[in-house]
Amino acid sequence: MKMKMKPLITLLITLPSLSLSFQSTSSPPSTPTLNNQPCCDSLLSQRYHHPPIIPTFQRKKCQQKQHHDLLRNQQTSTTTTTSTQLSMCQLLGMNCAELTDFTFSFRGFARRGGATDVHSHGWGLCFYDGRGLRAFHDPDPAAESMLAEFLQNHPVKTLNMVSHIRYATRGEVLLENVHPFQREMWGISFCFAHNGDVTSFDRSRFATKNDDPNNIPKMNKTNNPIVKIPWIGRSIGVQDTGERPYNPIGATDSEAMFCAILNALRARFDTLPSLPKLHSAVQSLCNEITELDSAYEGTTILNFLLGCGPHIQFAYSWPGSREGSSVWNGLHYLVREPPFHSAHLSDIDYSINFATRTTEDDRIAIIATAPLTDDEDWVEINRGELLMFDDGLPHLAPEECYEAELKDHGLESDVMAVTPTLEIDVRRYKLRKDFYQGAAI
Repeated sequence: MKMKMKPLITLLITLPSLSLSFQSTSSPPSTPTLNNQPCCDSLLSQRYHHPPIIPTFQRKKCQQKQHHDLLRNQQTSTTTTTSTQLSMCQLLGMNCAELTDFTFSFRGFARRGGATDVHSHGWGLCFYDGRGLRAFHDPDPAAESMLAEFLQNHPVKTLNMVSHIRYATRGEVLLENVHPFQREMWGISFCFAHNGDVTSFDRSRFATKNDDPNNIPKMNKTNNPIVKIPWIGRSIGVQDTGERPYNPIGATDSEAMFCAILNALRARFDTLPSLPKLHSAVQSLCNEITELDSAYEGTTILNFLLGCGPHIQFAYSWPGSREGSSVWNGLHYLVREPPFHSAHLSDIDYSINFATRTTEDDRIAIIATAPLTDDEDWVEINRGELLMFDDGLPHLAPEECYEAELKDHGLESDVMAVTPTLEIDVRRYKLRKDFYQGAAI
């Protein structure tokens, strides 16, 4: 979606309970600006209005700042063709205990889409509005996108958000290749964004594979190879029957892998799984993918965010650097909770004091490829770890996911039968009786 401003043309954009009209003029914007960026910013709770935020120039230095500066210098070394070719996409996720807008984090993240970094081949953002999923996609650079600017300056609130800025390594710079990807399964909207390099899902490899012993690809009416994505699922007890309910629209390895994960989960469960079962299954599939990819040359890099409805977001990391590159591709996260402090974005001179805009009920988890702020302590997710985020908190092991179930934050569907009870899973994971006693399960 390429959007150009023309005189006397009005663009109408509608969001939840929000209808705003933009009209191009030759006069300068009336909104106060900072480094050519509007001085309005994020609010962490629906209890607050949206006053302008004055940047804070007196900031404490984080003990990780030296490491973070080194990381950013590596990622912004784009003066040579080699360094550009070795770049990858970046991810941003947010998961909250209370309805929260994402404009502060997205403001810094969008700068990496063509301004402070090279990820200029499109951007996308999905957030849950109840059980519905609102999606924004643009093949233009996020740093130049009018739609991205709109989202930065007009806060909308959610409990769960996934965003992505793209540096194209597989698939052309087209709208159909822009993350996050979305699919319906079990009557639930799932969204998926990926950073990395998974050769086993490269279309140029699997599109030519078929049952023909001479490996001659079957062709469609436009004389292109018929695509049949690889099957995964043996790790969770499902074999390949040849059925592929979910298939990629674009040409990225990311979307193909997302479809493969959904195909395996759909084949595995005939009732809606509990969150511990879902965590265990996704972890097994991730292990299977990395093992499958180890048969190919090159370094496997697999980092993704998976939204599973209004409350739940999974984050998986198999980090690494492309051969010949020092740019590290992993996942980091932090949890902002009381007592709140100020934070300063590393990609733009912009600060906010969260202590003046939050309550004891607010808690926000931010997940990003590289830390977005230079004065907070970020935690890197370890290789092979799958975290489930709910209410702004990470859960590492399947048994920890019961906390979300007891809050009624599990998967919700009107078209899929629910697992009869949780007692079987409780016994399986040997939870303490006092953990679930009296919880009506």
